[in-house]
This record gives sequence, C-alpha cells and structure tokens, in this order.
Amino acid sequence: MIAQRGVRFTTGDGETLEGEVALPPRAAVGLVVCHPHPLYGGDMDSHVVRCVADVAVASGLASLRFNFRGVGGSTGKHGGGIPEERDVEAALVYLGTLLAPPAALALAGYSFGAAVAARVAARRDDLCGIALIAPPLAAAPWAFPAPRAPLLLVAGARDPYCPTDALTVVRTHAPEAVIRVIEDADHFFARSLPALAAMLAPWMTTLDAGETGRRGGTG
Repeated sequence: MIAQRGVRFTTGDGETLEGEVALPPRAAVGLVVCHPHPLYGGDMDSHVVRCVADVAVASGLASLRFNFRGVGGSTGKHGGGIPEERDVEAALVYLGTLLAPPAALALAGYSFGAAVAARVAARRDDLCGIALIAPPLAAAPWAFPAPRAPLLLVAGARDPYCPTDALTVVRTHAPEAVIRVIEDADHFFARSLPALAAMLAPWMTTLDAGETGRRGGTG
C-alpha cells in the first residue's frame, strides 16, 4: 500500500485545510475525496472516505482526502456547504500541483460531501470523472446539477437520505449517469464497504488524463 502523508493547503479565501495525500508512482489521475457532514461527526477519517481513497490508490490513482473548514486541524468554521465549495476547489488545485502533466482530476464525495462535490463539478469542464456516494437527495431543497464529467452514483437500497425513488432526479438531469444500488446497505455502509469498493474500482480504471488533462486538469 502506498503510504499517505499529511499535507496542508490554503483556500482562495484564506483558510488552511489539512489533508492526507497518497501518490502512487507515475499516477496520471488524481482523486479528491470529500467527507460527510461535519456537524454529525463527518471528517476525512470516515470509513467510507478512507475506502474510496484506498480503492483509488489500489487503482493507481493519486488521492487526497481532506477536512473541510472548521473540522479537525482545518481553520475556519462550518459554512453550511457553500463556503465548502471553495475548499473543494482548493483541494483540486493542490492535488493538481502534485501530478506530472498531462494529468487529470476526478472528484468523489460521500453524503454532504457528495452534495458539495456535485455543485463544484457542475461548473467545471476539466474533470475526468465524478463519483457521488449516498448523495442526500431526500434533503430539501436539493437541486441536482448535471455535471459535465462522467458520473457514477452509488447508493444503499435502505438509505432514507438517498431513497431509490429519488434517483429519478439523477436520471432527469444526468441521463448518462451510471447508477449502482447496494441492496443490503443503508446510508452508512457499515457492512457494505467491500461491495462499495467493488463498484468504485471499475469506474476508477476508466479514468485517464486524455483530453481533460490537456485542457488544464490541474486546476
């Protein structure tokens, strides 16, 4: 397993965020992973976030998981999701600086992190992929933006925050999305991490620098 190391980077509005990065040799793609809601105990050490980062490294991708502002050693305070978009943007820029060009960046988020990641992805055209895990589609209001990057969505069949009937929202706004449902999983994937990893791995193997890297995937 590639060793992870602690890093710190700065957002556009001056907050300093802590993270953990793993850099496999010759990695051409980097994945930023966003954690669940900080007011309910979410941070970069969430078991789901760690699972996503581990699968990324096993697939040859660089990974960066980080704490949103106000969480752990990150400065600032929780902003309800909108200021956290700046955190995601800063994480993408930072990870991009660690990869040799041409490189590409992908984005993943779990729960609250999925909602923030989706909004960021919707306004970028330089991502090579986005994975949303248990996005809180049942939370109102939650307008699902159509990201420009290939989209994978993974949800548990017993997740009250991302009910399967709400997945029609995704089909409406992102008809090309690949949707995977884990039958025995709830919102927390407590016993379903192997199944989650098995659904993430094929998506990760499709990510490459390609045209996204040449368009400026580092930032």
